Amino acid sequence: MIEEKQKRIVLCGANSYEQKYYFNEQFSNLPENIRQELQIMCVLYTEDVGGILTLEFEEDGTLEFLVTAEETDYLFDEIGSVLKIKQYQMEKRDLLEALEMYYRVFYLGEEIDEEEES
Repeated sequence: MIEEKQKRIVLCGANSYEQKYYFNEQFSNLPENIRQELQIMCVLYTEDVGGILTLEFEEDGTLEFLVTAEETDYLFDEIGSVLKIKQYQMEKRDLLEALEMYYRVFYLGEEIDEEEES
């Protein structure tokens, strides 16, 4: 059985091999401080761990951390990668949840139920 690949929308990412940061201009209406925080988070991740990190929205609006590394990258820290992502998910929980809410409202057209928020 062939698994249907879900559509994902990349929010941002960093690549330690090319030493580049990418931000999807589709989200350029996010406040500057949030864009800067995303950049710092992605770049620090790749500096600490290596590889390529992208933050991508799933079809349902869930924001996922996706990590890839070249097979020949023996310096990539797989354990450090998992720990760093868990650290970000804890420390940046409010930011990540706000980004998911933003995506669901402005891109998926969902309406926010006030009772859900309380």
